[in-house]
Amino acid sequence: MSATGEVAAGRPGRGRRVILWRHGQTSWNVERRFQGSTDVPLTEAGISQARRAARLLAGLKPDVIIASDLQRAAHTAAELATLTGLEVMHDEALRETYAGVWQGLTHEEIITWYGEEYAAWKRGEPVRRGGGELETEVADRAAPVVLRHAEKLPEDGTLVVVSHGGTIRTTIGRLLGLEPKHWESLGGLTNCCWSVLGEGARGWRLLEHNAGTLPEPVLGDDD
Repeated sequence: MSATGEVAAGRPGRGRRVILWRHGQTSWNVERRFQGSTDVPLTEAGISQARRAARLLAGLKPDVIIASDLQRAAHTAAELATLTGLEVMHDEALRETYAGVWQGLTHEEIITWYGEEYAAWKRGEPVRRGGGELETEVADRAAPVVLRHAEKLPEDGTLVVVSHGGTIRTTIGRLLGLEPKHWESLGGLTNCCWSVLGEGARGWRLLEHNAGTLPEPVLGDDD
């Protein structure tokens, strides 16, 4: 499994591939402020990240691009669409976790005001963070969308899914058949980095995780 590195040109090997690509940087990422389903735009740095990553991902010659309809994901996807000529299909099922009263709070504020809830979530317990969605509910809405589009790919086709850190992690966990309490072990994605799933004889396999750049801090991976 590769944690870093750039994508080589040309199609991947045999079998379908799903690339789950996190959106570019937002101001709330920099402030470590929980975004959830709040519609926060990309920063100038985030736009630059999306353009750089799009040049790399275009080398994989994707067949289909789907994206969350939140603008930070939609604008990231648009950079790849410009290079590939593909139309982006937007789906609200790919949005980030709705996190109720946590949304808009900084990491420090969440720990200060909702410390027990935060600790339970980190232990892998099912928690409605801020009164919002369970991680399993996020997977329930997002994973079927990814699978539906993946099933329509040609035998060696590539699907790019532009979404959010938390939604991507829960989707990967669901597709790999991991128990929800272990999803956190996948770790976060840096802004505009991606993970790659490949279709194998026994189901989906994680081929790359947090690929696309040299290691950088993960800023607000659940948003």
